Amino acid sequence: MKRLLFFGVLTIITSSCATEKPNFSPLSTSFYSETKGSDSDRGAKNNIEINVKDNVNASEISNLIATFPQFKNTALNDEITSLKYSLQNYLYAIDANNASGKNRAIKNFEKSYKKIQKLRENLNKDDNEVLNRYLVRLKTNISAIEDSIKRN
Repeated sequence: MKRLLFFGVLTIITSSCATEKPNFSPLSTSFYSETKGSDSDRGAKNNIEINVKDNVNASEISNLIATFPQFKNTALNDEITSLKYSLQNYLYAIDANNASGKNRAIKNFEKSYKKIQKLRENLNKDDNEVLNRYLVRLKTNISAIEDSIKRN
């Protein structure tokens, strides 16, 4: 009985301790180049100067892509898939310092966003609120990334 109690307490303690969350990001760590050059090299280039791997906003976008809910409306789900694809391209373009690719991905994101806004009129109240939370968080994080790019 004492053994069972001991292992029960031990299990509770070990499972409640802080652990590192698994990364379910669509951007795998193998995607990133470990040799990006020194900070002085990056300052000399005239391109996007943001490290996607260490950027909190980019991480949140990646997590939102991975956890985006599915809805009953297939047209809406198709447009959400297009939106996710645009966001992934956006993050890849930033990491690759590809300004034209980034701008193209933002345009595609905006097109999908507008289509989703039209399609969400058919959703029930709860699904509409969930979708709205995701869209607001995505736009907020993209705006934060764009602001940090413009500051550099």
